[in-house]
Amino acid sequence: MAGVVRVHKTGGPEVLQFEQAEIGRPGPGQARLRQTAVGLNFIDVYFRSGLYPPPSLPFTPGMEGAGVVEEVGEGVTDIAAGQRVAYAGPIGAYAEERLVPADRLVPVPDGITDEQAAAMMLKGLTAHYLLRRTFRVERGQTILFHAAAGGVGLIACQWAKHLGATVIGTVGSEQKAELARAHGCDHPIRYDQEDLVARVREITGGKGVPVVYDSVGQSTFQKSLDCLAPLGMMVSFGQSSGKVPPLDTGILAQKGSLYLTRPTLVNYVAARADLLSAAKELFEVVQSGAVRIEIHQRFALRDAAEAHRALEGRKTTGSSILQP
Repeated sequence: MAGVVRVHKTGGPEVLQFEQAEIGRPGPGQARLRQTAVGLNFIDVYFRSGLYPPPSLPFTPGMEGAGVVEEVGEGVTDIAAGQRVAYAGPIGAYAEERLVPADRLVPVPDGITDEQAAAMMLKGLTAHYLLRRTFRVERGQTILFHAAAGGVGLIACQWAKHLGATVIGTVGSEQKAELARAHGCDHPIRYDQEDLVARVREITGGKGVPVVYDSVGQSTFQKSLDCLAPLGMMVSFGQSSGKVPPLDTGILAQKGSLYLTRPTLVNYVAARADLLSAAKELFEVVQSGAVRIEIHQRFALRDAAEAHRALEGRKTTGSSILQP
């Protein structure tokens, strides 16, 4: 038996229940993982609340974690018992032990702790596909990244700065502005005090930016479009403030023949070769010191409801983990 967090009905943080469950032995293509750290992400809130339909009820939330392989099933050859590994998906991470498809596990190199790995996989691989594949950031560009002091934001700001970009980021407090600035954000903008579009135009000499990375959604979407230069790309990869309303695509033409994409990590790492390549780049940029993975909040696994309240209340910065 192992401790797991289960959701029997969608709703508020109170629906997260800590229970005991039988994990079982790994089947073909699976590995049984004893987890040492579990990542906390806003997508967990989406599934818990029902904004994203859960795979079934009851279910165990959580999309990333790290630990030690206890046993592998038939046909698994590139992952072995005793190996330190980490993953970003599939759902089910809020557990002391779990079964995971072995082809989703990535060996963790020396120099990366289990806590760092659990805190970086989903957020770091997200930053990777955003900056290196969805819109490939190049030296000399100026970009806008919303929620710059969040888990993905702090990684992305550092990485973009390392790539030679000038980084504009939105934040909700002076504390978060200082945090973002210390992690590569050249121009933190207080969205609660400043006119976002005017400030972006001022910073860019009236040109706008070639790309906006927006995980906030409803409350920022229209302003994000107004920050773009002609032929710019709107990358909408989350909706922490709510779903983006239906869009008349004619507005993209009116605002300068803009591009709009709604990417997800799962598509970018569907092939194992792509997963391993992205993870390799992520680990290298962290090991080099160019990107620091800082864990600012730790919660016991059984206190997952408290962790969700802090996350939804915008009381967290950087990465947070659950400790099994």
